Order: sequence, then C-alpha cells, then structure tokens
Amino acid sequence: MELLQKKNILINCTAKAKEEVIREIGQVLCDSGYVEESYIEGMLERENTFSTNIGNGIAIPHGVEAAKSKIKSSGIAVMVFPEGTLWNDEYVKIVIGIAAKGDEHLDILANIADKLSTEQAVATMLHSSADEIHTTFTAK
Repeated sequence: MELLQKKNILINCTAKAKEEVIREIGQVLCDSGYVEESYIEGMLERENTFSTNIGNGIAIPHGVEAAKSKIKSSGIAVMVFPEGTLWNDEYVKIVIGIAAKGDEHLDILANIADKLSTEQAVATMLHSSADEIHTTFTAK
C-alpha cells in the first residue's frame, strides 16, 4: 500500500480542538486501511503523555508503543491548517498523522524532517494543492 494516498491529504482545514484533530486524522488512517480503529486511542494517549508538536508549525500525532499492534500497514495522513490550529500553547499549521510498522517510523520521520526543515518549506506547503503535497512526500 502506498505510504501517502492523495485522498489522505486534507487542505484548507479550519481550526478545531487538538483532540478533535487527532481523532479526525486517526480516522483517515483507519478508513484507508492503515490501522485498526483502536489505534486512534493510542494516538490520544501519546499526546497526553508527550506533545507531538515538533516545532516549525508541525505536529506529528502517532500512537504509543502499545498501539503498534493495531497498525496494518505503514501510512501517513496530512491536514493543512492555513490559519493554524492551537496545539497546547502554540499554533501548528501542518498535522501529519503517522502509523509505522516496525522501524519504518524512523524513515518516515526523517522524510518529514527533510521535506519540512525550513519555515519556507512549511509556508510553501500551506499554499500547495493535494497533488503537490503528495509529490513532495512521495518523490524519491
């Protein structure tokens, strides 16, 4: 299965509560067959113990170690909030939900860090189409 499906890229999202964002992006991963629905609770549990806001306007919600057994296939989903959405005490603009089998999370995180390492890269993505975002994350 492809790591990022175009249908899993939601652009022009409007701000909502962090828990709601995590549930929504987790449901996208579930509906696409990457995870069992119970993985979403693992994502919320991770957020309650350790914030997944990594700075630069990016959050990467993912499940706790115990939820790994609920992952069927590695995959990501992307939500873009041009106006930002409150994540604890700061605003994030790009939320990338991650489900990774085995050690694949390291490669996925490295790819995200590489593609969104600068403020300019994040700003560009805020105005990109779903096709452009898909290309950004899937180009070799």
